[in-house]
Amino acid sequence: MRTIDWDYEKNNIIMIDQTLLPKEYKLIECATVDSLCEAIQSLRVRGAPALGAAGGFGVALSAFRSKASSLGALLDEVETAGKKIILTRPTAVNLSWGVKRVIRAVEEANNTKEARMFALDEAKAIADEDVKKNMELGEHGASLLEDGDTVMTHCNAGRLACVDWGTALGVIRSARAQGKDIKVISCETRPLNQGSRITTWELLEDKIPVTLITDSMSGAVMRKGMVDKVIVGADRITQDAVFNKIGTYTHSVIAKEHEIPFYVAAPVSTFDFERFEDEIEIELRKPEELKFFGTHQIAPLEVEVYNPAFDATPMENVTAIITENGIFYPPFLIDEVK
Repeated sequence: MRTIDWDYEKNNIIMIDQTLLPKEYKLIECATVDSLCEAIQSLRVRGAPALGAAGGFGVALSAFRSKASSLGALLDEVETAGKKIILTRPTAVNLSWGVKRVIRAVEEANNTKEARMFALDEAKAIADEDVKKNMELGEHGASLLEDGDTVMTHCNAGRLACVDWGTALGVIRSARAQGKDIKVISCETRPLNQGSRITTWELLEDKIPVTLITDSMSGAVMRKGMVDKVIVGADRITQDAVFNKIGTYTHSVIAKEHEIPFYVAAPVSTFDFERFEDEIEIELRKPEELKFFGTHQIAPLEVEVYNPAFDATPMENVTAIITENGIFYPPFLIDEVK
């Protein structure tokens, strides 16, 4: 099962509910744009490449649910739905990229029936391309890993962050497929624990050795020589920074201090080279994510909370960026990456 896909019998979106992992593996359906938006906001579906597919399928869902009799009216509806979907996660560029790509396909249609088919075909193409690109990315990245390496990663950049295979974990999967003995150290990734809940689950499913640590242990394990490489994913890459799950910047600083290569694995669709770090809105999450651990209160209800979902890692901390088009080293030139 792919992380996110289309149910052709019901014309619904179907996805793995990642909020239930690792305790329960469950598929859920989104029959409306509102239910998809809830799924994105609540992180039932998450990860930049997966959000690109979600955005594309969301536009298709809007087209299929529309009762518009004219092409113009249907286009108005899908554009409105697209704007609503984009606003659910403002930092991850793939979401808006997927929405806009499918809307452009709808604009090429000559009637409402064609518009629906164009939307679904384009959304499906985004999903299929994601798997292919991740496999290519993984092959490129695997060349950076040596037999016996231990790789540290943060958050989840595996198949559940994509349609399948993964970016950072895709590199590890590809290296393992080549016969290399690769072990993983996974940071828990507070406050929502995507590393402990999802990354470790994925790796154990694939029988890849993984050790779980708290986020605050990364400095200690790098100083002890327990880490050979660090590989993370990305939600947006601007000219001067990599945006990824909060905590990534800290790991990059420690890796640089200990001369450990710090790699970013991301498809070209994640690049936003028209903008710089200070132009990007970083999503702020609800205070309850820090005040509660599940249903258990772990902080005073009245305490002030700062809970950004992402941070920015400056390019000078990045050893290389791994994409489906190859491995790129600083200075990162736009035309080379594309």
